Amino acid sequence: MYEFKDEVCKSWFAPVGSARDYPLLSKWVIYGEFSCSGPCESSDEISPIYSLWATFIGLYIANYVVERSTGWALTHPLSVKETERLKNKQMKPNFLDMVPWYSGTSADLFKTVFDLLVSVTVFVGRFDMRMMQAAMIGRHEGAKQEDFLYQHFSEKDNFWFDFMADTGDGGNSSYSVARLLAQPSLHVWNNGSLNKLPRGNLLLIGGDLAYPNPSAFTYEKRLFRPFEYALQPPPWYKEEHIAVNKPELPRGISELKLYDGPQCFVIPGNHDWFDGLQTFMRYICHKSWLGGWLMPQKKSYFALQLPKGWWVFGLDLALHSDIDSYQFKFFSELIQEKVKENDSVIIMTHEPSWLLDWYWDDVTGKNVTHLIRDYLKGRCKLRVAGDLHHYMRHSYVQSDKLPIVQHLLVNGCGGAFLHPTHVFSNFNQAYGTSYETKAAYPSTQDSSRIALGNILKFRKKNWQFDFIGGFIYFILTFSLFPLCKLDHILQDDTFSGHIISFFSTMWDSFMYMVGQSYVSSAGALLLLVAAISFVPSKVSKKKKVIIGVMHVFAHLASALVLILLMELGVETCIRHNLLATSGMIFFHCYHSLYEWYRSVESEHFPDPTGLRARIEKWTLGLYPACIKYLMSAFDVPEVMAVTRTNICKNGMDSLSRGTAIIYYASVFLYFWVFSTPVVSLVFGSYLYICINWLHLHFDEAFSSLRIANYKSFTRFHITEDGNLEVFTLAVDKVRILFDNKHH
Repeated sequence: MYEFKDEVCKSWFAPVGSARDYPLLSKWVIYGEFSCSGPCESSDEISPIYSLWATFIGLYIANYVVERSTGWALTHPLSVKETERLKNKQMKPNFLDMVPWYSGTSADLFKTVFDLLVSVTVFVGRFDMRMMQAAMIGRHEGAKQEDFLYQHFSEKDNFWFDFMADTGDGGNSSYSVARLLAQPSLHVWNNGSLNKLPRGNLLLIGGDLAYPNPSAFTYEKRLFRPFEYALQPPPWYKEEHIAVNKPELPRGISELKLYDGPQCFVIPGNHDWFDGLQTFMRYICHKSWLGGWLMPQKKSYFALQLPKGWWVFGLDLALHSDIDSYQFKFFSELIQEKVKENDSVIIMTHEPSWLLDWYWDDVTGKNVTHLIRDYLKGRCKLRVAGDLHHYMRHSYVQSDKLPIVQHLLVNGCGGAFLHPTHVFSNFNQAYGTSYETKAAYPSTQDSSRIALGNILKFRKKNWQFDFIGGFIYFILTFSLFPLCKLDHILQDDTFSGHIISFFSTMWDSFMYMVGQSYVSSAGALLLLVAAISFVPSKVSKKKKVIIGVMHVFAHLASALVLILLMELGVETCIRHNLLATSGMIFFHCYHSLYEWYRSVESEHFPDPTGLRARIEKWTLGLYPACIKYLMSAFDVPEVMAVTRTNICKNGMDSLSRGTAIIYYASVFLYFWVFSTPVVSLVFGSYLYICINWLHLHFDEAFSSLRIANYKSFTRFHITEDGNLEVFTLAVDKVRILFDNKHH
């Protein structure tokens, strides 16, 4: 047996030849050695990589043998309750979470930025899919253009239709709205009486169908999946099918006006335009079903003739925030030829230009305004839009002047993260007409209160932001490591003296960073440029600079405080001999944790039978080697203390390149963990102050919270006398409303 063991050791564990015959990587992996400039002693220790590999393989084999030999799974069946829980979990849909907008690791977000840059550079002003749609069918023939005009609803009685927008973010929130839309009827209390609201014959979706970018994946997972679970498509529907000749009606139905099921029409939003409308055309204009809703739509904009003289104009604003000339021509001719003097028109757009123009102090959508003012001439009773993920309704203030639009309604609560309402609470003027707020959801008070979550929950909601924040703080302090002369802070006798010395050292560090460092000063300058650019253009350039400087100052002050606290902690440990301050070379000195373990091993872990010695012999030395190097992995403070002492005595030039890399890697590991809660707190506080005090960053300050609650849709009813009833139904708390029977 001993001869066999010697043969195994020579053949399998001892490479042929000397260590000098092997390259650096093999030398380290096999022998556990590094190269050195002078004469080196060969190590008799087994390398850490080989030790870990052998240990993990051994544990895996042992676990496999034990499980298969004992039949553990067969002798420990799940309880009935646990089995039912797993069954329900498998039956529930695997919806995607809401988009992490502050993730530093999301490939989708990087793709979104790239698509946006390409879209703005290539499509805006150079290529317009709306013009191509018009060119593909030839010249518009006014109101006779069948690809844009749909009249099959005009003869129906007691007509109901729904409006929602900005779905395709969180699966649970989108499904909650879609499920309510799919119910045969909903019962609500209104002024003390119970009203029955039948399911809409028509569903209108106001854009932004999937976040963060339009792709096959986001459309299928974030849009189609929730709607298909809410209302299943017909059994013959195939996902890969391409609709060539729309409408593709079920068998036995000869024309569209005879189809009695729910139908859906959609306009694209700005997120749908990030790829030049390619995905929208494929999944909306060339597919026939969104769940159980039939989609007869062929182009990205349309006109619907509804009963009792009502019309819906679905406009495609693209990335221009306006309609193109071909679209304007179609709708203007339609108004002249088809829309009667006493008819009423609902204009549906993706963006609520009346609110956004007021907020940004801008004027957009001139063609839309021209169409409404000079062609409809008071027949536009209502404008509906999404884009802002809240609900607000404004009505004109009675005056002698007839308004060009009577009511303005925003409802972008179809599934995306929540937007604030208190930022827009002072809106009161549009199209030269005064308006007053009739409803806001959530209320302005609740909206302001929700913003507080940026301070309390920013890191919890955006833990991926740590990858960016920790790296930024490390760059800001990179040139300051290590801070050597800290004796004066620790030697002061009074608390006030400690504080004064602390902030004095902090100021000296700041001056060194500004005057002498390279990496830290360059990082601070880049952060300043980014912070100023991040401030919305709503404010003047002077205010942008002031806000940006204060924002960077808060981060810089926090980073300097953190590095001082960290260095003081290391210095205190060295003073109390909790960390060693001297050593030889890597893998031969940074083992104080292991040495401590060996010193107390016999006392606290007695081994009267000599089992450890036998295990060491049986494993050919793997047992102690694995413990040693695993403990070294958790002994990073020792690396920091030893290297820091060496730098403070002999300067940075005394370190080899490899030792410097090891030191900065150790520092980064601890400083990153130490700084991530602080950077999230500072950035979250900045967003809170901006949104509640300055009314800035309404998008950034609420996308960070990723609130799935406060969802809603609007249900319209055209009564027999031609009036339009409007019901907005809201969901305060989104839950998983899913049962096996529905599935």
